Amino acid sequence: MSKTKEIQAPKWEIKDRTYFLTNGLEPLTFTLQSKHHVNSSLLWFDETLGSQKELRYATNQNSPFVEEQKGEATLGHIVFSNGTLSVSKKLQNLQKLLSLYHPKKGILYSEFQPILDAEEDLDIIGYEIDALNAAQNIEIDHAEAILRVEKGSAVSSMSSKEVKRDLLIMAKRNPQAFLAIANDENVGLRNVAIKAVEENILKMSDDQRTVHWSSNDRKLMNVPFDENPYSAIAAWFKTDEGVEVFKQIEKKLQ
Repeated sequence: MSKTKEIQAPKWEIKDRTYFLTNGLEPLTFTLQSKHHVNSSLLWFDETLGSQKELRYATNQNSPFVEEQKGEATLGHIVFSNGTLSVSKKLQNLQKLLSLYHPKKGILYSEFQPILDAEEDLDIIGYEIDALNAAQNIEIDHAEAILRVEKGSAVSSMSSKEVKRDLLIMAKRNPQAFLAIANDENVGLRNVAIKAVEENILKMSDDQRTVHWSSNDRKLMNVPFDENPYSAIAAWFKTDEGVEVFKQIEKKLQ
């Protein structure tokens, strides 16, 4: 009979650790909850046992779990100064409470991890390089379509150099979002829909629920409830009927 391979838990490293408040918060002092209360729980769910475990920071105990603490507990405070808290490797109970079990980790605070932060920085820089290269090589019509997502109809009055400049700024400011928009096939179709309305090739009803030919007022489509009308037109352009209308609009826009 083959033996089931045992899953090894991540190795816990004994070292000094630093924690910081998230969202750029840097108050002179900030006290993190360190004890369970009826009206403010401090619990950790043990998936192996399927039960909640009560947490408590006691300076004279080795474990952050109340059920594993013995004798009288000397309660301690968890205080961040100017947004940070450094914890010596000698305080393993506090470190494990903060790094492994506290429910506010990732919400109110995070642990400083240089290697992970460096990896994230490299990812961000990589996205920025990709986004700037893409923005630099995008043709002006596509650039205009992408920029319309952020600036709307204001793009119509911009020069090609202004479009290119603002596109690069957009790519640098939020490279991941820029790349997602740049690779969205509906962006170009949406841009055609906007230009068609701006140049009075298509027109929408006052409530923006129906789209018509401006030349003869013939109804082309209904806009689904709660959907952006231009996104709806872009999607409709990909239908059998919409493709023919799209071809006619492209000729009129040339």
